[in-house]
This record gives sequence, structure tokens and C-alpha cells, in this order.
Amino acid sequence: MLRPATPADVEAIAAVWHQGWRDGHLGHVPDALLPYRELVHFRSRVPPRLPRTTVATVARDLVGFVTVREDEVEEVFVAAHARGTGVADALLWHAEQVIARRFEVAWLSVVAGNARARRFYERSGWRDAGALDYAAEIPGGTLPVPSRRYEKALGESR
Repeated sequence: MLRPATPADVEAIAAVWHQGWRDGHLGHVPDALLPYRELVHFRSRVPPRLPRTTVATVARDLVGFVTVREDEVEEVFVAAHARGTGVADALLWHAEQVIARRFEVAWLSVVAGNARARRFYERSGWRDAGALDYAAEIPGGTLPVPSRRYEKALGESR
């Protein structure tokens, strides 16, 4: 089931995000980013994103989430035990529908070394649009992270 995120979801979202981020990013991002990607940092980054976040639940268990910012799928993460079950497909489809209300094309950033995520996006109809230095949020600013920009035309999703 998909539903809007609430303040009661902060801890669960942070836990899914932290573990998922580690699974897909360790070894693929600059070492300078690592001190800013501990669980405490994810806990502080969740609350301002709640209005733009949708969560996936199975029974009472929060198993994933997606955050949309304008035309960007900013975050999409699924708990390890729920990967491969269709949760990521549902979250990404939802994000595409939200973005399609206002934009023709959606985009997202994925670190080049995250082969699992890249395969998932490509299977979902997204295309690699080229290199991108993504401005990763850190306290007091951003840090450039070499990534790939993926895009999807949403004309058929409208």
C-alpha cells in the first residue's frame, strides 16, 4: 500500500534510507561524503521532505519510500527484505504520475557504480542521459558526486 508520509514515519524512513544508501553507494561516492551519511544525518534530512514523500507499507511495516522534488525523483529506496517484490516499481510509477501532472520529462540521479539501480531504472523505461555531478546535501552546503542523469519522457504516463 502507498500512502503519504507522516511525522510518525521519520525513524522508519531514515532507517530504510540509511541502509539502502549504504548498499548502493559505499565504494561509489567520494570518501568526503561518508561522514555525512550516518543514520543521524538521515534522521535530520527526512522531516523537511515529508510533504513530498510517499511510503510503501506491507501490513504495518514501512518497506520503502519515494520523494519527488519538482521534476526530479529525488529519492527512492526499498528495504533489503522487500527488494524484488514490486515495491520499487510501485514507488517509481507513483513518482512518475506525480511528476507528469506538471512536467513532460522526469529525471533522477544515480551513482555510476550502482549497477543494480541502473538496471532497475533501465528496465523501467528510463534512459541514461549522461554524466552529472550531483550536488549531494551536506551540512552547510553540497558536495559534488559523480553520477549519471537518467530521464524518462512521461507523455505516455499522463
